[in-house]
Amino acid sequence: MNDEFEIQEALPEPHEFHELELSMGPQHPSTHGVLRLLLTLDSEVILNATAHVGYLHRGFEKLAEGMTYIQFVPYTDRLDYVSAITNELGYCLAAEKLIGVEAPRRAQYLRVIASELQRLASHLLFVATMGTDLAAVTVFLYGFRDRERVIDLLDSLSGQRLTYHYLRLGGVAADVPPGFDRNVSDLIQYLTPRLDEMDDLFTNNVIFRRRTEGVGILPPGRALDLGVSGPNLRASGVPYDTRKADPYSSYQEFDFRIPTGKNGDCFDRFAVRMEEMRQSLRILGQAVKGLPEGEFRAKVARNVKPPMGEAYAHVEGSRGDVGFYIISDGSTNPYRLKIRGPSFVHVMALERILKGWKIADVVATLGSVDIVLGEVDR
Repeated sequence: MNDEFEIQEALPEPHEFHELELSMGPQHPSTHGVLRLLLTLDSEVILNATAHVGYLHRGFEKLAEGMTYIQFVPYTDRLDYVSAITNELGYCLAAEKLIGVEAPRRAQYLRVIASELQRLASHLLFVATMGTDLAAVTVFLYGFRDRERVIDLLDSLSGQRLTYHYLRLGGVAADVPPGFDRNVSDLIQYLTPRLDEMDDLFTNNVIFRRRTEGVGILPPGRALDLGVSGPNLRASGVPYDTRKADPYSSYQEFDFRIPTGKNGDCFDRFAVRMEEMRQSLRILGQAVKGLPEGEFRAKVARNVKPPMGEAYAHVEGSRGDVGFYIISDGSTNPYRLKIRGPSFVHVMALERILKGWKIADVVATLGSVDIVLGEVDR
């Protein structure tokens, strides 16, 4: 080495403050979809989090303007694609308000049955992915094992296993197949002890609780200010559930409880969803036992042409309050369609929740919020 060459180390002064920007995504395996989080760090502490969305954008709201009211129903499945039934229900309720049609009581009960089966399937997927996010592979396998039993029932109703297109304007596509009530009862008997098993394995696991308790806290006031809904809002202690607050599809006839949390942390968001599955089983038992006789679909014209006006309907989706606002100009196509997707709101809330926590808490917090990017990039 040349003696005349001097190596000068460019080290910061001890008092200097240096921020680091870390990009998580858009292909990170724990982002639950194509999402990019840009984290500004001081050492391992998150100073700021910015969510970059739009990688999955498909323009559903604009596509609706070029389709008839009936043609757009299967497109709603592709929003929150692991909770397709509740998307269909929200849209059908809004369109039915415009055309002045109400589904028969049997159809309303069948919609409740399909919605609660869908909630079970969605929450079991949440438990499975929450497990694998925190390296609990057994929970991932158990979650998917039990979810298959629920998907089999949805398959028997619709012939599909993910995007069902089971609901129609005025009712549902088909009545229940023979033996369906017995199969639902078998599912309730099967799944009830399996949920207890998951509690023993995961919910009460000391490692899981240390990773989630007191982490990613969302106070109730801030949750309401941000527009958070669904299990994330109830985990913060706010007992709001659209099925109770603004009943639809005969939900007022069912007896069930609204689970809430106390701290609004990652653990509460997980525990609320676990208890919601038990309440869904409770609703399913009542719905199958009291399923009314009659038609499963009202008569609706093939080319629906509602009068000029507007309508809004919302339902309690698996991830929160799903709303559809439709403006009619009197033609066979919606003049304007606006979708209120809870995951979009929760991504924005995630930016606030992550501040002040550490890098190791990002995946646990993101998993507990339970977003689906199809609903964000609509």
